[in-house]
Amino acid sequence: MLAAMPDSAPSPVSPGGVPPRAGGDACPGTLRLHRADDGALARVRVPGGVLTADQADALLAAAARFGDGELHLTSRGNVQLRGLGTECGGELAGLLSAAGLLPSAAHERARNIVASPLAGLDGSPVLRTWLTGLDRLVCGSPAAAALSGRFLFALDDGRGDVDALGADVTLIAEGPDVLLRIGGADEVFRLPPASDAPRAALLAAEAFLRAARDSGAWRVKDLPDDVRTALPGEVARAVGAAVTPPVHRPRPRKPAAPAPGAHGSTAATSTATSTAISVDVPLGRLVPGQWRLLTETARRYGGELRLTPWRGVVLPGPFGRGQDEAAEALRTLDAAGLITGPGSPWTGVGACIGRPGCAKALADVRAEAGAAVGPAGRLPVYWSGCERRCGHPHGEWIDVVVTPDGHRISHVRGERRDPPTAVTVRNDPAALAAAVAAARA
Repeated sequence: MLAAMPDSAPSPVSPGGVPPRAGGDACPGTLRLHRADDGALARVRVPGGVLTADQADALLAAAARFGDGELHLTSRGNVQLRGLGTECGGELAGLLSAAGLLPSAAHERARNIVASPLAGLDGSPVLRTWLTGLDRLVCGSPAAAALSGRFLFALDDGRGDVDALGADVTLIAEGPDVLLRIGGADEVFRLPPASDAPRAALLAAEAFLRAARDSGAWRVKDLPDDVRTALPGEVARAVGAAVTPPVHRPRPRKPAAPAPGAHGSTAATSTATSTAISVDVPLGRLVPGQWRLLTETARRYGGELRLTPWRGVVLPGPFGRGQDEAAEALRTLDAAGLITGPGSPWTGVGACIGRPGCAKALADVRAEAGAAVGPAGRLPVYWSGCERRCGHPHGEWIDVVVTPDGHRISHVRGERRDPPTAVTVRNDPAALAAAVAAARA
């Protein structure tokens, strides 16, 4: 049975601001538990967010047996188990390994792969081939075991949803061709149709590891400027002569999560069908009954759940009686407290774990977010218990951060916070709710 590794201490910071790799990456996994104030935490990587119903059952069993019974979705479509006993690691690893959720002990934290959640449901199924191929290649590469738990692959089916997340290596389907993006660069390589796209992604990641050897960078954006500028050329040489020179193609700046509701509907006849339904999860937190209902719904139809990078779940169909059956399933999920349409006051509201789960948090931001929930706003809002802003979204959002002086509210566009618009609200829940609502509008 696999044994759990102790949580590592925070790494010292180099003069360039990047933790040296010799200090290790403390990002949690299944074998390396993180010690939080509410017990140990395990992060289970779910490449592409894809779970079978049986694997979902195994995660629920693990949460009930070892933790607090709840399952928390992350901004990379992974699952966190909280409230774990510090000695449960070996048994937890054994349970997840038996369910196919831990194919390689050496690579379990390197399996960070997000994928377009609706891929193949309204178009080409190529992403599923990419996903299984890339995961297999990562787990089979001795070099890839050195990837940080923060390094991210993205597989985009052409709609631009996960391309907007600024992953370290992104594959984009464009008709018969494949585009390869490194980091958040506005240039892409074009690969020929016959290319092995997953292998190109792995070679790009291995080229990053060679470039990062002396800098201590965990992600492409952490590389020194000169190294980051040279990296595309290193990737092109690693992938081979089939790669074309880079072409200008800015990545989308606004991630597009699947809208809650039915997808793939055809309206005209009695044979109308819905190929999927999508729900969002308030604050990414699922209690056992909600998780069980999602799993039972998945088992009844397509047998699969897809966890999204926006803390939601897509359930592929087809739904046998078309729109009526999809609507019935959505009504049941809505009654269980999940977000099934754009009118929910929880739409676009996110928060870190906050107190009491995190010792660094200055407030119970989840309770505060719930108290401030009102009509859905134009912009999403994310509440952070401290300046680290763990799990914050990408694109444009309203940033609420607890500081010693109160709650700072600012408008974030991309990676840039807009200080001139920042306001601070002190110890007044009603004023805080009003300020957040005004900022979102």
